[in-house]
Parts: sequence; structure tokens; C-alpha cells
Amino acid sequence: MLIKKNIRIKISSKLFYSVIIISLVAFLYSCSSIKKEKSFNWGYYIDKANTDESQVPQYKLPDVLVTEEGEVVKNRLTWLQKRRSEILELYKNEIYGRVPQWNGSVEFKTTKEIPNSLNDKATMKEVTASFINKGDTVKMNVLIYLPNDGKEKHPLFVGLNFFGNHTVCPDTNITIVNGYVINKKAINVKNHKSTEAKRGVMKERWQVEKLIDKGYGLATIFYGDLDPDFDDGFQNGIHPLFYKEGQTKPKDNEWGSISAWAWGLSRAMDYFETDSTINENKIAVVGHSRLGKAALWAGAQDKRFAITISNNSGSGGAALFRRKFGETIDVSVAYAPQWYCDNFKKYVDNENKLPIDQHMLISLIVPRAVYIASAEEDTWADPKGEFLSAKYATPVYNLFNKKGIESDKMFELNQPTMNSVGYHIRSGKHDLTEYDWNNYINFADKHYFVK
Repeated sequence: MLIKKNIRIKISSKLFYSVIIISLVAFLYSCSSIKKEKSFNWGYYIDKANTDESQVPQYKLPDVLVTEEGEVVKNRLTWLQKRRSEILELYKNEIYGRVPQWNGSVEFKTTKEIPNSLNDKATMKEVTASFINKGDTVKMNVLIYLPNDGKEKHPLFVGLNFFGNHTVCPDTNITIVNGYVINKKAINVKNHKSTEAKRGVMKERWQVEKLIDKGYGLATIFYGDLDPDFDDGFQNGIHPLFYKEGQTKPKDNEWGSISAWAWGLSRAMDYFETDSTINENKIAVVGHSRLGKAALWAGAQDKRFAITISNNSGSGGAALFRRKFGETIDVSVAYAPQWYCDNFKKYVDNENKLPIDQHMLISLIVPRAVYIASAEEDTWADPKGEFLSAKYATPVYNLFNKKGIESDKMFELNQPTMNSVGYHIRSGKHDLTEYDWNNYINFADKHYFVK
């Protein structure tokens, strides 16, 4: 009996120490996962960043209307059949990464529907998209508000949010996000968790009731549902569902986080096509900051989005890389290597070797409408570089008899233009404001969405 008791004690001790070791490893891994976010030396890069227009280097942009074989594109057919696909492939291979083949299934389920939201002005829905492959599941929760205006189908703005669906509106019916959230001192997000206290803290950035009053719906998704925004080697989020046998990370030319976020926006579009209360032909995809990068990449690839809106998206979004102004490739790769494919690292301090630049990203949206917005104080996002991308994409819009940016000079503050290529630079800092939304609504009213 004593021997058996000792055996049980030894086994229990081994189990106890195994649990301790596993717990310690898990704790250390979690610490290392967020170490980069805490220790990144922003001051070094901010001090290093060029915000002096006189220090912008001389550069030559790739010609958006000359094919890789040197053929000048003179008509729509050549653009659609040849040049557009060349440019799209370069973006997939060199910057954002290509999405591997999906061999799983997608299931949509309406988990909540409340017809008397926002003082009876709107119907609120929560729809869960389940991405299932090889026994694993990743879930994306889509929050939708639609006007109770008696119309059968509604135009819609869709965009990703940073801190959880419950932060865009104080509605107590919205489910609180459960997962990794980036810390934000300004709204007191700590320890990478969101709480009940954060309900509606980003409402100024989303203007839900204004959209409803104007006859538009809003759909939003917490971007961390698709891929948590830290460099963990792509072990969390959607990427592992695509890995082949033995694969542990994307290939050098396969997708990073921006591409994953854009992929999620297109999966939301899949759902909108099935919802009889949403006008799938009048969907505008919108994004702010890094999520503006994702919105542009989604709009460039997915022709179902009628309008694409970039708000202060900067480097990797609307701003030209070759200007080396504000945030540059070396900063992006140092701070957030997970945003892009590994091939992009070749262009650190080597922008002129890129076979593309961001005016060509804008050109992929032709002939659909695009709106690019800058902010005067947001030098990190390079407002002039954003404006120039819009301008240098204009020749492709002209091929389709559509008007883009005709001026060679930056527009005056708070003086928007709303051709097929829309643009404004507003007073203020890096943010998504009511002024921005007023212009996006007016733009949507003018382009395709006239009610």
C-alpha cells in the first residue's frame, strides 16, 4: 500500500510540475506577444521621420498606363484585360500578400435582431460568420444597423473597428468583444481587454444615428476577430485555417494582417448579398488609419464594393511610398511586420525598387468611385502623398470618361471635391470625424446611392 501511495505522489508531483511549467511557458509567451507593442520606440521613429517637404527626395513613379512589356494603355479593354491584372498581381506578391486557397466552409447565423433600436429609428442585427476548416473555427461578428424607414433595401457603409463593436454605439444590446484588443490610453483600454465601461466610447468616430437619419445602414466588425493586431507569427486569427500540412506561417508572398482584414470585409459582403433588407449594389467600404489601408485593398480586389473610402490611411494606404514622408516602409516593417507579406521587407529604404506605388492601388478601383481623406495635422500619414495618389490615378478614370483630380495643387482646407475620385483635407488631427462622415454621405448621395 505504501509503494502504491508513493507512486501516486510521484505521478501527482509530475503532473503538478508539468502544469506549472506549461502555465509559465504560456505566461512568458503571452508577455513576449505584447512585448513589442510596449517597447517599440515611437520617439525614435517620430524624430527620424521627415515632415519637411523640402526634404522629399526626387523620385519617378511607375507609369500606371504602361504595361510590363512597355505597351501604352490607350483604351479600356487593354486596361481591363491586361494592365489591371498586372498591377493587382504585383500588389498580391510584393506588398499585401496573396490569400491561399480556402478549402473550408463559411456559415452565417443571425444571433440577435432588435427592431426597435435607437429610439425605434433602426433595426439592429448581429450576424456571426463562422469560418470552419479541419475542425477549427474562427468567428467574425458583424454588427448591423438599418433604418426603420419603410424601405425594403438599404444602402450601407461597412468598416472595421479597432476596439470592439460595442464601442461604436452606447446601445446596451451590442455584444462586448471577447479577445485581444490593442491598448489605448485615451479611452483607458488596458491589459488588452475591453469592458462594459467602453460601451459607446468611439461613437463620435462612427456617427451611427446620423447615418440612420440620412437613410444609410452601417455594418461594422472588430478587426481582431480576423487577426489580432500584434506579431505572433500568425498563430492566432484566420491564417492557421489556411495552412497546409506542416505549415506554421504564411509563405513570403502570402497574406499579412491587412490582407486578412480585407478578406473579412469581402466575406461580410458575401452575407450582404443574402440579406433581403440590404441593397448589395450600394455598399461603401470605409476605413480609418491602418483599417483604411485594409478598406483600399478590399475595394481594389472586390468589385462588389460600389464605393471605397480611405480615411487618413497613410503609408501602405493612399500615400505614395516614394515620398518617404512621415511613416515610411522601414517604420511599418519595424512596428508592424505582420501587416504585410514578407516580400515587402525587400523595400525597406529601397522604395524606388518597388514596381508599384499607391496611385496604382487607387487605379485598381476604377471605374468605381473612391474617396481619399487627409487631415492637416496628420503629417505621419502624409496628406500630400495621399492627394498625389488620387491625382496620379486620375488618368485611368479618364479612360472611362470619369473625372478625377484635375488640380496640380493641394486643395484648400475643408473644401472637398466629389468627382469619381473624391478628396478633402480637413482641419485637425488623425481621426475619423463628423466632418468626414458628412462628406462621405454627400459623396454616396452623388455616386450611385441617390435615394
